[in-house]
Amino acid sequence: MHVAIIGNGISGVTAARFIRKLSNHKITLISSETDYFFSRTALMYIYMGHMRFEDTQPYEPWFWEKNRIDLKKAYVERIDTSNKQLHFSHTGESMTYDKLIIACGSKPNKFGWPGQDLNRVGGLYHFQDLEAMEAASANNGIQRAVIVGGGLIGIEMAEMFHSRHIPVTFLVRETSYWNAVLPQEESAMINRHILEHGFDLRLETELKEIIDDGSGNACAVITNKGERIDCQYVGLTAGVSPNIKFLEESGIETARGILVNEFLETSARDVYAIGDCAQQREPLEGRRPIEAIWYTGRMMGETLAYSICKKRIAYDPGIWFNSAKFLDIEYQVYGTVLARPPEHHQSIYWEHEDGKKSIRIIYDKEDNTILGFNLMGVRYRHEVCEKWLAQKTSVETVLQDLSLANFDPEFYEEYEADVLKIYEQQTGQRLSLKKKRSWNQVFAFLKS
Repeated sequence: MHVAIIGNGISGVTAARFIRKLSNHKITLISSETDYFFSRTALMYIYMGHMRFEDTQPYEPWFWEKNRIDLKKAYVERIDTSNKQLHFSHTGESMTYDKLIIACGSKPNKFGWPGQDLNRVGGLYHFQDLEAMEAASANNGIQRAVIVGGGLIGIEMAEMFHSRHIPVTFLVRETSYWNAVLPQEESAMINRHILEHGFDLRLETELKEIIDDGSGNACAVITNKGERIDCQYVGLTAGVSPNIKFLEESGIETARGILVNEFLETSARDVYAIGDCAQQREPLEGRRPIEAIWYTGRMMGETLAYSICKKRIAYDPGIWFNSAKFLDIEYQVYGTVLARPPEHHQSIYWEHEDGKKSIRIIYDKEDNTILGFNLMGVRYRHEVCEKWLAQKTSVETVLQDLSLANFDPEFYEEYEADVLKIYEQQTGQRLSLKKKRSWNQVFAFLKS
């Protein structure tokens, strides 16, 4: 059996690796981006000089041949699902498959801005985006960059430019940074942090037009307020969307992404979709239809490999979590933490006096069960938070046992007593905080 995989990101590569572990099927991994798989999340560190491109490749070039995974550098122009054929652009070649996995990832959003396709305009997703940034930065070619949109990708791009002492202007249409995701206090913290790092943050400001310098290069932007900002690079980081335009005539059912069931099967026979491009028809409780996140892509790849080779199993990513950095503030979220929560969501929020650390614990005030954790500049143990959420533990139990979650008490300050005090002030209840736990006690809790 021949399994063809479109896309050599984390989803496609994980599927290929596990199919090989589980079977002797012929595997072809197809990508037009790079010859070999690389860690997409490490792109920023190449630009910042912390890593070389080869350092971002988890597997040596010989790995693929040794594991009998054929690599083809090509762009799939069209899929003929009736005849199970892939057609490649430019060469006129075609390839037949028995099973097809589409793992073609995302592309930066563009909203029809005049000038959005000029040179020196790009996102931060593909290796080619990094190449474009490098080319524009050569010989001090960028005196100012404008980044359109907030979120995690925008802050990464800003940090990249900052590492080369390139001034950055942020255009953020919202009233506060990433406030569609972050609660009000955490969003305000990130606003302050961005300004402290010297970035020009323009809230409630949108891109209207990108100006051509006459040679096809961006040289300025015009905002919705009529202001012109001269720049030599425009970063488009207003989110991403599934990269599925090439499927328009394939007969595969799509919405915003490629529609899949719980087994990651599309509407076409023997065709599957995983990773950023896949859209769950019926997402599990607490999960989004499309989740463009590294760990969900990996989980989808492994799940699908078992379905193809051994036993058909449903995809279940478990409880929502994510982690990232806002410059030098670490961010973790577990469970349900909403920027605009419903009435029954009660929040315990503590913020350090330095304004760069906070802990938010969400619980259901109707039954007191824990719902979520939002952490800025503070680390909690993933497994502990996940167990509390999965078992719908009461908030009182969580607060008294909060030291179990402390990531590394030997090296990290503890703020459990401060959080407990906030709860007592809000409710009038008096709880006793259990003493610091050893790793053996944490392990015993996780095994119980």
